[in-house]
Amino acid sequence: MIPREILKQVRRIEISTRGLVNEVFSGEYHSVFKGRGMNFAEVREYQYGDDVRSIDWNVTARAGSPFVKIFEEERELTVMLVVDVSASGDFGTRARLKSQVAVEICALLAFSAIKNNDKVGLVIFSDHVEKFVPPRKGRRHVLRVIRELLYHQPTGRGTDITTALEYVAHIQRKRAVTFLVSDFRDEGFDKALAVAGRRHDLIAVRLGDAREEELPPLGLLELEDPETGQRVVVNTSDAGFRTAFQDFGRKRREVLDKLFRRSRVDVIDIQTGEPYVRPLMRFFKERMRRRG
Repeated sequence: MIPREILKQVRRIEISTRGLVNEVFSGEYHSVFKGRGMNFAEVREYQYGDDVRSIDWNVTARAGSPFVKIFEEERELTVMLVVDVSASGDFGTRARLKSQVAVEICALLAFSAIKNNDKVGLVIFSDHVEKFVPPRKGRRHVLRVIRELLYHQPTGRGTDITTALEYVAHIQRKRAVTFLVSDFRDEGFDKALAVAGRRHDLIAVRLGDAREEELPPLGLLELEDPETGQRVVVNTSDAGFRTAFQDFGRKRREVLDKLFRRSRVDVIDIQTGEPYVRPLMRFFKERMRRRG
């Protein structure tokens, strides 16, 4: 049985995210994520201005007057949400944890997908793949996806992005819109990212928190790596240490940025202390600008 508190959270997230989909993201999603091609729909009589290349000569011969083929866009897509539930997601200094923001982002993307009659699937991973929900359509299915994200108790603490992307390649043969939601505290996934970027429309949703790149002067602090459990005592009153800490975070981000560009993977940066609507809208607008 799913706890009542989880069901309340699902309902709250549904109300807030569906409102955003209807008010803000209604047209953007459809414009950015096109279908796989054009499907034949019907034939009709030739009208002035029709492209002569679309004439159906077989029907024209039988009818004795010109008829043209009408095509419509094949809209249906598959959207895969590949979500990192490693221990570093349980961090946040600005009202919400990274893991909580991840659930809301996934709900928003999932409701946008089903509004356009697309399928939504889910892969939950840490240092191994922990859960797979096959792609399906409909509101009830999206609510299940949200419940899984809220109710799932991770068994792993680390992060293995390579394993997650290789799993998606195995279970999703056809091209899919794939959102990789993570703080990307992992290494050695360059090749897997490049391969996934060629096979799918891969978008990295990078979750972060301000305190991961900048520390205030609070004296002696004991810091713990949530994924390895390693602890260290640092003196945050030391300006040199704070500068080195900030430089480390900046360089790490720059390395990731280069990797994403090299793999031709779009990035949406989300910070726990900031509204996520703005960076999502920037992503959609940039995508539409490139398509235009």
